Amino acid sequence: MAEQQQFYLLLGNLMSPDNNVRKQAEETYDNIPGQNKITFLLQAVRDASAAEEVKQMAAVLLRRLLSSSFEEIYPGLTLEMQTAIKTELLSGIQQETSPTIRKKICDIAAELSRNLIGDLFFFTLNFPGIFGNQQQHYMEVIKRMLVQCMQDQANPQIRTLAARAAASFVLSNESNTALLKHFADLLPGILQAVNESCYQGDDSVLKSLVEIADTAPKYLRPNLEETLQLCLRLCADTNLTNMQRQLALEVIVTLSETAAAMLRKHTAIVAQSVPQMLAMMVDLEDDDEWAMADELEDEDFDSNAVAGESALDRIACGLGGKIILPMIKQHIMQMLQNPDWKYRHAGLMALSAIGEGCHQQMEAILQEIVSFVLLFCSDPHPRVRYAACNAIGQMATDFAPTFQKKFHDKVISALLQTMEDQSNPRVQAHAAAALINFTEDCPKSLLILYLDNLVQHLHVIMVAKLQELIQKGTKLVLEQVVTSIASVADTAEEKFVPYYDMFMPSLKHIVENAVQKELRLLRGKTIECISLIGLAVGKEKFMPDASAVMQLLLKTQTDFNDLEDDDPQISYMISAWARMCKILGKEFQQYLPVVMGPLMKTASIKPEVALLDTQDMENISEDDGWEFVNLGDQQSFGIKTAGLEEKATACQMLVCYAKELKEGFVEYTEQVVKLMATLALTVSRVRVAAAESMPLLLECARVRGPEYLTQMWHFMCDALIKAIGTEPDSDVLSEIMHSFAKCIELMGDGCLNSEHFEELGGILKGKLEEHFKNQELRQAKRQDEDYDEQVEETLQDEDENDVYILTKVSDILHSVFSSYKEKVLPWFEQLLQLIVQLICPNRPWADRQWGLCIFDDVVEHCSPSSFKYAEYFLRPMIQSLCDTSPEVRQAAAYGVGVMAQFGGENYRPFCTEALPLLVRVIQAADSRSKENVNATENCISAVGKLMRFQPECVNVNEVLPHWLSWLPLKEDKEEAVHTFDFLCDLIESNNPIVLGPENANLPKIFFIIADGVSNESIKSEDSCSKRLANVIRQVQTSAGLWTQCISTLNETQQKAIQDLLSTA
Repeated sequence: MAEQQQFYLLLGNLMSPDNNVRKQAEETYDNIPGQNKITFLLQAVRDASAAEEVKQMAAVLLRRLLSSSFEEIYPGLTLEMQTAIKTELLSGIQQETSPTIRKKICDIAAELSRNLIGDLFFFTLNFPGIFGNQQQHYMEVIKRMLVQCMQDQANPQIRTLAARAAASFVLSNESNTALLKHFADLLPGILQAVNESCYQGDDSVLKSLVEIADTAPKYLRPNLEETLQLCLRLCADTNLTNMQRQLALEVIVTLSETAAAMLRKHTAIVAQSVPQMLAMMVDLEDDDEWAMADELEDEDFDSNAVAGESALDRIACGLGGKIILPMIKQHIMQMLQNPDWKYRHAGLMALSAIGEGCHQQMEAILQEIVSFVLLFCSDPHPRVRYAACNAIGQMATDFAPTFQKKFHDKVISALLQTMEDQSNPRVQAHAAAALINFTEDCPKSLLILYLDNLVQHLHVIMVAKLQELIQKGTKLVLEQVVTSIASVADTAEEKFVPYYDMFMPSLKHIVENAVQKELRLLRGKTIECISLIGLAVGKEKFMPDASAVMQLLLKTQTDFNDLEDDDPQISYMISAWARMCKILGKEFQQYLPVVMGPLMKTASIKPEVALLDTQDMENISEDDGWEFVNLGDQQSFGIKTAGLEEKATACQMLVCYAKELKEGFVEYTEQVVKLMATLALTVSRVRVAAAESMPLLLECARVRGPEYLTQMWHFMCDALIKAIGTEPDSDVLSEIMHSFAKCIELMGDGCLNSEHFEELGGILKGKLEEHFKNQELRQAKRQDEDYDEQVEETLQDEDENDVYILTKVSDILHSVFSSYKEKVLPWFEQLLQLIVQLICPNRPWADRQWGLCIFDDVVEHCSPSSFKYAEYFLRPMIQSLCDTSPEVRQAAAYGVGVMAQFGGENYRPFCTEALPLLVRVIQAADSRSKENVNATENCISAVGKLMRFQPECVNVNEVLPHWLSWLPLKEDKEEAVHTFDFLCDLIESNNPIVLGPENANLPKIFFIIADGVSNESIKSEDSCSKRLANVIRQVQTSAGLWTQCISTLNETQQKAIQDLLSTA
């Protein structure tokens, strides 16, 4: 008791206005052990006789303690102590008479819940006996506490806090369906609190509702209609702040992304939300200076116009064009006919926003849309003309290349005309930006038709704007025009050569003279333009200027250390150097010492990351270069993106150098490898570049011998394996797996130690198990009450993603089998049953295809030992030869081919059994159709391998004439080489069936060879090309026979024969 009284004195001193007293009290407080602090603070909060300010101080300190030091203190408390704390808090919430203290106790309970409830209910579900007969009571107490507090009519703050705590509880148990159902009756209270709190200037409960829509949308299902109606009403209420209205809209938009199928059942409300978004987009201010602005200010993400546009884009992508386009089309048409420019502007911006989500439906009426939009390029208001350019640029990207092919004449003409709008530079610049979008995806053959006209217009504008820069200092239009020139050159390639001299002097002039800070972006874009033109016109045309351009770049590079970190020139410089490397090839190596320092510095930028709660986020805005990922419970993961784009570009350029310079890059391999191995925590583009660089860097390092190469590989190997196990993004994961497989093929036998194998085995097993689990989850979603055709489209996309990862598992196993041969089979056995599961008859065709491919590798690289697994795969492989899926037939046919070639005598009976099945596939009526041809060609190749490597299993004399009639193979280049090799064996051994009586079949053989060469089935580097050329030369010695063979060939085939003779 005395200790508690002393503690009250200490709390009083902590609030003392005397600095010395307070400082001493803080030191004393800091030295009290954490567990004792909890006891003293809780007693103070619950002591009815203690002074109000003491209780308040104790409550603040207790919440702070649970927030900052929970992990260090709470798990160390006895179970009795933990239970006592919970009981005391629950009692306090129900019994405390002071609203202020009660609110503080709610805060403490919410903080404890945030830290505890996830763990608590995990144990409740998985170890049901942990709470004994208290388990149900515990949940009921929480529920009762929350309901009671949300019904506390006297204290609106308590109702708000209780609603937030209820939302926090729901979010903590997002995946516990049964529990969420049990707590469904909390939702009306949460919705009521959302409504009340908004009108009291508090949007915290509304933010919690957004989080529920994001993380646990199914929880809203029983009251979805009420939730949507509430949000629609709040969004429409102009008495609320813009932020509150946008948050209310955010609930609906988020549900379109997280529970689209559920929302599609409430299309009437969605239809009412669309005009709300459009109304927000009309919320623009008149600004007389707008059209003349030379600096583009960043978009105001808090503005209604931007929020409405973003919401429209997202809801169109979420719900799909089938639903959204009919809802919005009429509204847009009315807006475009409104005399108020703001409505016309919003209508055009809305068209831009829905292009991605309504792609399929808009494509069907694109003619109508484009004709209408182009009219607005001549609108009397400059901001409407700007919006028209925006719509054209967006459609040029969303509907490429169809858009370019159908509307090239009208669009180019309209944009060039708009670019002449001298009195409105902002519109001019946006027309140039739209032209960039158009030319980037325009087929070269189309662009060439307009090249002269385009180039002349761009040149006139560039000259005029260069004069304006000198006289007035304005540069916005010039910046865009320079990029337009670069884009045109990039697409036109060598066709740009005649215009090179028209532009290069002016562009070099800009780089030499635009040295002021405000011209950094212009200078950067001009550097980009010069390097793209150089790449387009080629080394020969560019070389006279190459030295001068290199000197300009070097000068900028020397000043590089003086550039600020956010200088836009940095990323342009980095990309320009890489293009110069492509142009100059090996000659670029001399510049590496200058280039690599800054490039490594940029590639090594460490992103600033932080875990933030709502209060922290209020102090940091996205304008400061932060991006946030919502983690739920009003917590976010923040990453400072400043410099990350440059980092990603730098990493991609390092990949470019390694690829272009190969052994010329060897000096830098070690430092680049060490950097790339540490890039797991950065953005996806950086991680992809890091993965892509690994095999290229090994190629570079080869020149220094096996020891150095092994040293490099050691840096990479652990990082790559770890990344395969932890990478969350499937697109990045597939790149990492692909690179790892290439590295193993490069390094060969011995590159993995036992620890590597153990870790890799566990990871691949996990990937295969995840593959099966994901398929089960998709099947379950097909039984869901919200299942519809759009859900099926999403499930198909997910399935394709999963299958792509499966192909990469196959790639890795292929590289391991081809490097280690039969030594690796004991390790493989941990995966065997999972691979067998893939080839079961009831699995989807892609599973069976890739399962068979893996067993094909086992046979090809691990025979004769592979036969011990024959019971698992032989019967499915033989049966799969006649499968309905051509991909499965192809994998099975390839398997029979490698059985014949590598399997040995154990496989002979199966080779005999397979032959008639292969012939049946080849002779089927549609065997050469586009979808079947690859499978058929693998069957033809397999028949050739049976005759070549297992002649005992085949009546060669009977099969050979048929096989000859099926040649040449045109699609599967790899198998084509095998068939030509065998054909050479037969010809060189003077096989009478192949040559025919008195060489009567030679014209047919010539035809097969000529067709193979013209289809590029044979290349000069293939081993069989020399042998085939020798056959032809032998025939040349007999003039009559030569004439007979050549006369049956068409012009293309005759040229192919000549090409073969000259190159082989």
